[in-house]
Amino acid sequence: MVKRDSSLQITRFHCSRVRWRRALHHSSRTLGIAYGDLMRVCGCSATETHFTKLPMNSYCAELIPEISSLSWVTTTVPLVMVLLITAVKDATDDYNEKWMNVRVGDIIKLENNHFVTADILLLSSSEPYGLCYIETAELDGETNLKVRQALTVTSDLGADITKLADFNGNIICEPPNNKLDKFTGTLYWRDNKYPLDNEKMLLRGCVLRNTEWCFGMVVFAGLQTKLMQNCGRTKFKRTSIDKLMNTLVLWIFGFLVCMGVILAIGNTIWEQKVGRSFSVYLLWDEPIRNNNVVFSGFLTFWSYIIILNTMVPISLYVSVEVIRLGHSYFINWDRKMYYIQKDTPAEARTTTLNEELGQVEFIFSDKTGTLTQNIMVFNKCSINGKSYGTRDSRCAFAFGSCVLELSHFSFNPLSDRKFKFHDSSLLEAIKMEEPSVQDFFRLLALCHTVIDDKVDRDLVYQAQSPDEGALVTAARNFGFVFRSRTPETVTLYEMGTAVNYQLLAILDFNNVRKRMSVIVRNPAGHIKLYCKGADTIIFDRLDPSNHVLMNTTSEHLYEFAGEGLRTLALAYKDLDENVLEEWMKRLLYASTVIENREEGLADLYEEIETGLMLLGATAVEDKLQEGVPETIACLTLANIKIWVLTGDKLETAMNIGYSCNMLRDDMNEVFIISGHSVLEVQQQLRLGLMAHALEPELEQVLLETACLCKTVICCRVTPMQKAQVVELVKTNKMAVTLAIGDGANDVSMIKTAHIGVGISGQEGMQAVLASDYSFAQFRYLQRLLLVHGRWSYFRMCNFLFYFFYKNFAFTLVHFWFGFFCGFSAQTVYDQWFITLFNIVYTSLPVLAMGLFDQDVNEANSHRYPSLYRPGQLNVLFNKRQFFLCTLQGVGTSFLLFFIPYGAFCLVARDDGSHISDQQAFAVIISTSLVIVVSVQIGLDTYYWTAVNHVFVWGSLAVYFAILFAMHSDGLFSIFPSHFPFIGTARNCLTQKSVWLVIMLTTVATSVHLLMDCTRFFSFCCEMLPHSSTKAPVSSWTFLWGIALALPLRSNRSQMCSIRLRYGFFAGHGRTLTILSCRKSRTERVVWLVALSCWRVMSG
Repeated sequence: MVKRDSSLQITRFHCSRVRWRRALHHSSRTLGIAYGDLMRVCGCSATETHFTKLPMNSYCAELIPEISSLSWVTTTVPLVMVLLITAVKDATDDYNEKWMNVRVGDIIKLENNHFVTADILLLSSSEPYGLCYIETAELDGETNLKVRQALTVTSDLGADITKLADFNGNIICEPPNNKLDKFTGTLYWRDNKYPLDNEKMLLRGCVLRNTEWCFGMVVFAGLQTKLMQNCGRTKFKRTSIDKLMNTLVLWIFGFLVCMGVILAIGNTIWEQKVGRSFSVYLLWDEPIRNNNVVFSGFLTFWSYIIILNTMVPISLYVSVEVIRLGHSYFINWDRKMYYIQKDTPAEARTTTLNEELGQVEFIFSDKTGTLTQNIMVFNKCSINGKSYGTRDSRCAFAFGSCVLELSHFSFNPLSDRKFKFHDSSLLEAIKMEEPSVQDFFRLLALCHTVIDDKVDRDLVYQAQSPDEGALVTAARNFGFVFRSRTPETVTLYEMGTAVNYQLLAILDFNNVRKRMSVIVRNPAGHIKLYCKGADTIIFDRLDPSNHVLMNTTSEHLYEFAGEGLRTLALAYKDLDENVLEEWMKRLLYASTVIENREEGLADLYEEIETGLMLLGATAVEDKLQEGVPETIACLTLANIKIWVLTGDKLETAMNIGYSCNMLRDDMNEVFIISGHSVLEVQQQLRLGLMAHALEPELEQVLLETACLCKTVICCRVTPMQKAQVVELVKTNKMAVTLAIGDGANDVSMIKTAHIGVGISGQEGMQAVLASDYSFAQFRYLQRLLLVHGRWSYFRMCNFLFYFFYKNFAFTLVHFWFGFFCGFSAQTVYDQWFITLFNIVYTSLPVLAMGLFDQDVNEANSHRYPSLYRPGQLNVLFNKRQFFLCTLQGVGTSFLLFFIPYGAFCLVARDDGSHISDQQAFAVIISTSLVIVVSVQIGLDTYYWTAVNHVFVWGSLAVYFAILFAMHSDGLFSIFPSHFPFIGTARNCLTQKSVWLVIMLTTVATSVHLLMDCTRFFSFCCEMLPHSSTKAPVSSWTFLWGIALALPLRSNRSQMCSIRLRYGFFAGHGRTLTILSCRKSRTERVVWLVALSCWRVMSG
């Protein structure tokens, strides 16, 4: 209960402080991401396990000198960077949060363009009748103004502070909830009670528009407001690659433990058999002096855990987030997805699902506003059994009939000049004052929620739905002009004469009722109920005397629906004064009840909406968007299955299906499931193999049947059923699903699907606000999936393969070195190299590959939709690919260690001195490693840009610059304990033998390319057609084709790039393109050498 006393309180505002403490808390949780279940570095909550605490534990372990071989700097530097970046991000997010110091019961004043700071009951305003206008874009995304109206008894309070201070009403209302479109309450004031609904509330987040001022009483404040109630815990959508990476991290951790155990056992054995001999001059630590070599092995285990934990560094997750952010910006900046007519660009509203766009198998699409323009045009109607209108204006000229001529509305000065109707007979019927025709358009002018507005002295309607706007505009042009409304009256201009109707009741539309009614009293004192809604709903409530007219109108509706038009039925009813008076008393009582108010009102509405007299039906046209058939055809070639989920009738949906090329004339086995019971639906499913089809016992049969079909269209589905269909496929098919829609009725399926796409159309922004990606036209979905989605998946897979490879190659060198250092946990590299390898030396090249790499250009991505197939099969990065990159990394680390070790074991310098000291050995291996991984990323890059060149060669230059700087005399003189490798780089890298070994190591680690070359050549031979005599194909034909594949230079986004194409040609006068791809210049040379060798060996 909200109670208001006679004291008027003053509200004050204050800004919240930047919560750095919370930001640092979020950042600390980020550390657990490396081994946890959540892979975002934005501080999201996750279920903590022992694995999630490993990085922090290993950091703490580095501070224990008994088990750490590394300086605290090696972990502190990347740790501080991640903490700082995340802290700044969270602090920035919190900086603009403002809270209102308001309490329940306060009366506050709002002025024009002010945000509403709490959920308040509107008491009075500067507008007549207590009206005010609000914009709800922060709540539902809609920018069109909505009207709120105060109670008549409170609107008299005006701006009188004394009266407002004396206001002492009590409100009994529903508890706080997240339903933005509903409010149930009752105001008790001056011994009376008044019903309260959502039309009398101003919710937090709204903006007051076109209203000088208004006063309201706070009902909910702070976290109890509906806006905050909707800000609950969000379920984050995660990609299949995210889930795979979590599994791989656990595998890596197990691999790490296994290596630690092996090296710990080796240390125990070595200390027992060999280390004991050195105890005389190399004293053991206190715990081991009592011959406790097992404890030495235990300490060694944790030492190697610290050294080897760089196999999955924190930088991996930072890099993944940066790449995803870059992919999102590419979508936002794509001019080919920019809709110039509405100045609407594409928008990636999330950064975590980009690669999932390259793996979509099922698309669930709404029809109205998604496939169609949702710009309604009044084209046809049926009045008293007669059909009027035509869709094609050319029919008037083709048939020369006056019946289909264009109507002229010059007699009406208030007509809309843009409106056209191709049937002059309807206008003649209006002029002849036929009662049924006049009642038809009178109903359209009265039964609606449209708001009138004047822009530059022109009458403009603001409608909550395009259908209502089209119908009211049609009535306007045929002489029944809606001019204004007050809480109690509606003013029309009927054939130029102003007529005021007393508005007695409004029976609202909702998805359950599927109809709307108004009860009005005309100037003659007659009371009428006007109703419009779905034909199936209206026909069930008609008086039996309408049977013949209903059959005729049904035939017209069937014709309209077959042309793809949206239809509504219209009816009216004459009401008796005494009956209405008694019904209004019960309505007032039901509207003031708190519990079960909606059910009580629905029963009363049902009671009075019976015995209706049919007037006719309307038919409005919603044309297809540009490029929809082509987009659907292209996505179908990419093996993407498209299901249309619509609330329209079957005939309308089928017509749209043929228009979109989803249904074609060559489809002979089109079957319809339209049973009215579970048994009927089950029989139809078995024969052919919806409401009842979604019953639990029929779900699997429906899914199996639907998946065998090329096209699936679900009609008459509710928003909840849309979500059920998506969930059914998502759960049982284990495929990536995408839902696309434009209205509030599509929000549930958008949130249910793996990926939600919102169309910013005519029905507001609810779908966009709930979506992961948004744009203005359906045709942009093709580019989003086949170009951006495919590239994102390709880039992310290549990035992960290379990243795991380079980290295995970098880390496992310590494992091999352990067998030669007595398993003492001594590191091979300098501690500064360990610190900078992932964050300086190798971070930028892999980022460039993850951001800019392409296997084919965008034109070929559209031209060959089948290239999308690998993402659906998830073949570019999976557990098998991870196993291969692990083997490659292990092999590279083996060669990186043993080639220099074997080469310099007994080698001397040019002056005869030894070169095989530990510091020189570390420099040689680290230099070889940086060069090897740079060569590898060069070979893995398909599409070179200026950024790739700068990052790859620049990283090598930075490495050598830092190497010589850290080994210089200057740094050693300033920090002798931190830079002990004085002069090592200068003395080591001046030897020719050192560079020869580095080159040998680089070549040895790249030998696997020759194996790939052989497999590729065998694939080409298998793919080439052979004649019946199996005549051999000349290998020089291959070489000639490859030699013609010269590099082409092109500029894209001001970046110089090199793109190589290979064409393979077969002899016998025929040309066949086997493969078109991009390879680096180095791989091109390797292919030529390999093919030449094959030619020599084959004679």
